[in-house]
Amino acid sequence: MEIPKDQILQFLRERGNSQQATQANQELPDQVDTDKDSGLLSKFGINPMELISKFGGGLPGL
Repeated sequence: MEIPKDQILQFLRERGNSQQATQANQELPDQVDTDKDSGLLSKFGINPMELISKFGGGLPGL
C-alpha cells in the first residue's frame, strides 16, 4: 500500500516525534510503499501495519 509521505510525517508529529519527522522528511520518498519501504519505516519506529490500519481503512477480507 502506498501512503503519502506527508501523512506519515503528520503521524510521527502526532506521536510527539517531531525530530524523527524532520529526519523522515529527508529520507522517505514522496509516496511510501509499506512493503518496499518497511525497513525505512522501522528506522523511524513505525510498524507498517499500524499505518495501513490508520490510513488504509483496514485490510479487506482478513
